[in-house]
Amino acid sequence: MDKHEFGAFLRSRRERLLPEDVGLPSGSRRRTPGLRREEVAVLAHISTEYYVRLEQGRAPRPSGEVLAGIGGALRLTDAELDHLHVLAGTAPTRTGLHRRDVRPSILALLERLPQTAAFVTSAVFEVLAWNDLAAALMENFAELAPEDRNLARRAFLGPVRAGATLYGVSDTAEFRHHAVTGLRSTLARYPTDPAVTGLIEELRDGSPEFARLWERHDVQAAPMLTKTFRHPVVGEVTVDCDSLALTDSDQHLVLYSAPQGSPDAEALALLNVLGPQRIDVSGSL
Repeated sequence: MDKHEFGAFLRSRRERLLPEDVGLPSGSRRRTPGLRREEVAVLAHISTEYYVRLEQGRAPRPSGEVLAGIGGALRLTDAELDHLHVLAGTAPTRTGLHRRDVRPSILALLERLPQTAAFVTSAVFEVLAWNDLAAALMENFAELAPEDRNLARRAFLGPVRAGATLYGVSDTAEFRHHAVTGLRSTLARYPTDPAVTGLIEELRDGSPEFARLWERHDVQAAPMLTKTFRHPVVGEVTVDCDSLALTDSDQHLVLYSAPQGSPDAEALALLNVLGPQRIDVSGSL
């Protein structure tokens, strides 16, 4: 059980709630944000003293019944409740290293999608494999060292910090939030993987924005259903975004496509013909 992270997560979820969110009167003026600890304890059907000790990291591992009560009291989403169980040590965790090998069938699939930009990311947002259209739309990953293919590192420590957008996309801020929530869940699954802990430490030290988002303890970002690239050759391209979990390897297959016959599909087709070009992350040749 990671008592420090467990307590910090409880505190962050408690502080985001208002009394009226859980059916309580707002009452007198409050000195601190969110619900009071005693209010959460009442809603969870546990003692205030026990709940305080949980937040302070001084209590033993709670039972599944207690976790369920706390989850209901704090109005946790399914993803947040799963994360709470992982932190409490009541859910299976992968205590080894996250996988970077992509199975051959997925590599073959990438090449069978000529009208779709497709790539595979690891649990820490490293681009592990890609097809030609993904390289043409984003950048030629083959020319980069593995550490430079990490999208989280690019978003927080790359040229984006100077005001550029990552690959010219319209939702760089949303992707940053998505990356932070993903890395927090990854850390809970791989708490001893030096590649995971090292990346998070690097981002916390090097990016005030990452550090700020990290302290929010969010574990679920809004899904990204569409994305608009401002490409220096074909102009704006709006694509549908689909991310398919490869659960056996804890990776994701990301697909960018456009409706058949649309101007965006025509732009992707042109990029497929042009192939990868030397394009930096700010979108200039």
